[in-house]
Amino acid sequence: MRKTLLTFVAVAGALFGHHGWAEFDEKAEVTYEGTVTDFHFVNPHCVLEFDVKDEKGHVRSWQGEFSNPGQLRRAGWTPTSVKAGDKVAITGHPARTDTAAIHVTKVRFPDGRELKVGYDSQ
Repeated sequence: MRKTLLTFVAVAGALFGHHGWAEFDEKAEVTYEGTVTDFHFVNPHCVLEFDVKDEKGHVRSWQGEFSNPGQLRRAGWTPTSVKAGDKVAITGHPARTDTAAIHVTKVRFPDGRELKVGYDSQ
């Protein structure tokens, strides 16, 4: 009985602990051009950090969120798909607040090569 209860608590905690994509406006799509500062190919979500210059030359640091590494691997990604210094255009769904965050659906390089994410970028 105790083992069953502990298993239930562990599974329920994992399910309810995941926030999903509620913080992003999945009906809106934006693209930002910037420079990669870091890429984290880790669980539970991969994260792409990048800097974007506005029209006045001010730099704002952004965070692009993805699903897990397994899903990205199935879409062709590796831990070195993007590297610090890469110039990229990031497309995705913006945060609902003024937070500099985006739920990434596609990354495009200046040479036209694209890395798609696989969930809604097909």
